[in-house]
Order: sequence, then C-alpha cells, then structure tokens
Amino acid sequence: MFLALRAEVEDCLRGALAESGYPTDDLGIERPPEDVEAVLASSVVFRLAGAAEAPPPAVAGEIADAISTEACEYVAAVETQGPYVNFLAGERYLGETLRAAQSEEYGTLDSKDTSVVVEHTSANPTGPVHVGRARNPIVGDAVARVLDWAGYDVERHYYVNDAGRQIAVFTWAYETFDEADLPDPERDAPEYDMVRYYRRGNEFLENADPQEAEAAEDEIEAILQGLEAGEEAVYERVSEVVDTVLGGMCDTLERLPAEFDEFVKETRFMRDGSTDDVVERLKTLDGAVYEEGAWQLEFEDIEKNLVFLRADGTSLYTTRDLAHHEWKFANFDRAVTVLGEDHKLQAEQLNATLSMLGHDTEKLESIHYSWVTLPEGGMSTREGTGIDLDELLDEAIARAREEVEDRMGERIRDDDLGEADIERIAHQVGVGAVRYDIVAKQPSKGITFEWEDALDFEAQSAPYVQYTHARACGILAEARSAGHEVPDAVDPAVLEAPEARDLVQTIATFPAAIEEAAEFAEAFNAFYRECRVLEAPDETRAARLAVVVAARNTAANALGVLGVEAPESM
Repeated sequence: MFLALRAEVEDCLRGALAESGYPTDDLGIERPPEDVEAVLASSVVFRLAGAAEAPPPAVAGEIADAISTEACEYVAAVETQGPYVNFLAGERYLGETLRAAQSEEYGTLDSKDTSVVVEHTSANPTGPVHVGRARNPIVGDAVARVLDWAGYDVERHYYVNDAGRQIAVFTWAYETFDEADLPDPERDAPEYDMVRYYRRGNEFLENADPQEAEAAEDEIEAILQGLEAGEEAVYERVSEVVDTVLGGMCDTLERLPAEFDEFVKETRFMRDGSTDDVVERLKTLDGAVYEEGAWQLEFEDIEKNLVFLRADGTSLYTTRDLAHHEWKFANFDRAVTVLGEDHKLQAEQLNATLSMLGHDTEKLESIHYSWVTLPEGGMSTREGTGIDLDELLDEAIARAREEVEDRMGERIRDDDLGEADIERIAHQVGVGAVRYDIVAKQPSKGITFEWEDALDFEAQSAPYVQYTHARACGILAEARSAGHEVPDAVDPAVLEAPEARDLVQTIATFPAAIEEAAEFAEAFNAFYRECRVLEAPDETRAARLAVVVAARNTAANALGVLGVEAPESM
C-alpha cells in the first residue's frame, strides 16, 4: 500500500506543480520526522522558493491548495508545516495494509521478468573462511534475497579460483609433503586438514635454499602451464585439492546460511577456449601494447595498465574474469558482484575493458565492502593466525546461550523450555546477531565486531527484532488457546490508539523498504506496551489481533530477507 500511496502523492504533486507553473522534475518526496502524523512529505519548496520570490511557507501553502484528494484512494488530506507539504493517509490505506499483511508472503513484489546473477564470496579455496572476509557472503546473500523478494529471477554464484598461482602452490604442496610433517588440524573439517599443506608449502618456499626453491618453482610452473594448455591430468590434480577445500568452506558458509546455485570454475573459461578468444580480441584494441615482455591494455582514465597475457603465454585472473563476465552478459540481464575493497582497481579495469570490447557495463554493478575485524587483532589465512568464521559463529552461539539462559531462567527452571529449545534459540540468536550486525552497516565502512552491541536485546540488533517476532507469536498462541480468531477483514477505525495506527503505517512501508526492520520493531514494541490485545473488547481485540498477525509476518519476512531466523519463542 505504501508504494500505491507514494504513486498517488507523486501524481498529486506533479499536477499541483504544473498547475502553478513550476517544474515537475524533482518532487523531493521523503519520510517526515517521527513527530509528524503524515506518511510522506515533500521538500520541493526548498527548490522553488527562490524562483517563486516568496517565503517557503507561502509556496508550500500555494502547492497544497492546488492539490485535490477527491480522486485519491489512499491520500486523505494534505497539510503544510513550514516549508513542507505533508500527505496523510486515510482508513482505506490502513485497512488494505492490514489485509495484505495477513499473508505470510507479505512484502514480495511482482515479477520483473529480469534475470540477475549475484556473485559473492568467491574466496580462494586455500583454507577456512576467515572473519575478515565474512562480510562478503553475508552482504552477498542479503543482496540476493532482497532482489529475489523484489521480483527478480536471481541466481547465486561462487566464482572459484582454481587456476592461479596460489592453487598451483597448494597442489604442489599437497603432492609433496607427508601428513607426518604437518601439525594437527585445528578442527575436524576438510579445509582445516588441507590448509596445513598450503601453509607448509609457503613456509618451504620462503626458507628453502635457492636450488630447492628453483626445483619447486619449476613444478609449480608446470602445473600452471598444464592448466593453460587444458591438460586433463593436471586439471584433475588441481580439482582434487580445490573441491576438497571448497566442500569444507561451503559447510561453514551454510551455517550463516549462504548457499549457492552454481560454482563457476575459472578453468571453465580456459578449457572452452573463451579466454584465448578474449586475448585475441584484446590484442586488436587501440590501447593494446606489448611492453616489458607482456601484453597490456592502456586506459585513458585509469593510471595502471591491465596485463592480460604474460610473456610465457599464460593468462591472468582478470583475463579469465573477462571471459567469465561475457558469459554472464550472454546468460543474464544484470550482474551484481560483491568484492572486497582491495579489488576496486581490478573492478575498474574490468569494467573499462568490457566497455572497450563493446559491452553495456550498465548491466554490471559492483558492491565493495571493507573488512571485519575483532578487538583481538588481525588475521591471515596464509600465516595461520587470526580468527576463522567457524570460531566467530561458535562464540556467537555460546554467548547467545548465556544471554538466553540468564533472561529465561525462570522458564527453564519450570521446565517450560527444554535443552533443545535453548539450543535452537541460542543458534538463531547467535548467528542472527552476526549477520544483522554486519549487514546493517554500510559495506564501505570497516567494522570492528563488538559482542555487546550485536547481542543487545534492547537496542537496534537482531535479538531486538527477533524478540518482536517471538512476542507476536506468543500473543497469537494465547489467542488461539482462548478461542479468539483473526477475522478476514477488520475496521481500522476501531484502532484508536496512536501506537496501533503507527505500527500499521510502519508495516505498510515494508514492501518499499525492508531495511526499516529495526524501525518497525520500535513501533511494534510501543504498540505492545500501550495496546492490550487479548483483554480488549471483541471488535478492538479482533482488529488488534490482525495488527499482530501483520506485525509477525512483517518481522519474519524482514528478518528472512536479511538471512536471519525468526524464533517463535525467546
């Protein structure tokens, strides 16, 4: 309903501006402050006041007087407050919002008949997923969920680096060193077992004498050349390492959860000839030069050249990624890629090169994220130090369990909650806290993860919104026990309490703005405090139960879009 109301507001404003002789290109529609009763407001007066040669309040009054709401379904009245034109919603808006939000699918938008591939995580399969990179799967999965709910046909892809030097080193090390030469794995999982070989190989290369190092480098180079030449035996050797590590990494990612529709391997675009095809086309571009023993591409507005073919005839990661993106363009209408901030230059070079190759790069969007750190310090996969994502999730669940047991001690003692219930809630709250705390912040800003904030049941956090859902479920369970039913339709006029009306108006914004989940939680809890449900008179109780169902569905779906579970009890 919010989207429909907004469309009415836009039509009203355009008509009034045109009638008054003002331009209609910028309507300045925004959400008003919390103490304003209106659903939407317009700040267009600030743009017009100078040309109108009149005080802003007078211009606002002129525009408001030119607006007629007679043909509006949802806009009930127009008021001014200083330089703002405010739009108030009527009973029909509240009633239709309540009816729509009785559906558990509330918030899903109509199909846009547009396919989108979201590539995220794509961490090199060299060991466990580390906390520093944890933002990628969380942000990427949330982006995919939002696009899915918004009506796009979404596929989630993990681009697997199985052709670079790191993987060649890993394969060589796995085939060179014995289990007896390695320390015990840090965890009973395939990636923790395999990463020991990778670390041992790097340690050897750093400390070996020149002759030993040269022999090792020859073997590593032979693996790279074998992949470039499409040798099946080399591909199988590398795949054994890559697939084993990737399987373990995916087990960790499923804990978030972050799942994928396809794992697209880098070698795919070497084996099918598309990388060679890209190289030949790149050589014909005006910016192509052969310098310092390698083919490079010069750009007009990017300082650093793109090296796309080495002197030994091997391609580079970005060369293969160009072929990868041409494949995306051929199979999807849009492409979204979630990348660490250290890949900004690479993304700029990729976009510029794709444009030079004749592609419409408006179809491609990159989301860059900064790192997640913990107060304990830094982290490095290669050196085997720092905190893995598994450790973070284990700690989150353990801390959540302590908080749950502390808050629910009486229910636990009375055997109202069993061990399985406590474990379920601790998992939902702990993992949810990690996801919500990371996705709620601007991706471009670095995060130092703080437990106190993430697990705060009273502030803007996952537990706060989850508790909202659990409260709604609790009210509805009591209503069922008492024989109260939610009617198919209610009269919103009986919702006289401002907290109830505020909550419905906040619920109405969900299809347009899922990121307002935390604002919604505040509105629900104000309603919960001020509006008794089960004790209310029959007609009011029925209407308030409808509000609770709408609130429960909105909370569940808002959390679901963010990838956070919605507990039925807490």
